[in-house]
Amino acid sequence: MATRGRSARQKGHQYELTVRDYFRELGYKDCVSSRSESKNLDDKGVDLCYTGPFNVQCKAVENLGSLHKIIASMPDDHKFNVVFHKRNRQGTIVAMDLDSFLILAKEFYTPVENTNLKQ
Repeated sequence: MATRGRSARQKGHQYELTVRDYFRELGYKDCVSSRSESKNLDDKGVDLCYTGPFNVQCKAVENLGSLHKIIASMPDDHKFNVVFHKRNRQGTIVAMDLDSFLILAKEFYTPVENTNLKQ
């Protein structure tokens, strides 16, 4: 493997471990890379196992391509497909489809009274 390809692969594997640590800090203590746990999930584009209601793919690249295609290629099951994308010096974003976001937003919505409104 060329040096450039090897370093990109290492960068990707390291980023998976970083995202794994996010999940572990949230309480998903069994979270591991699918490379070590499930070839089946790894082949379906899922990078982490034991992440509760999420199928997680991790991307540490400057030019990602189509998020729509990445999410569409992930399993069509009862879990939320999310992509963690990191660019150098720009941090991480997390992407999911609108239906998934709306389900989560509705689940965690708590009405708040606005006391600043005049009646």
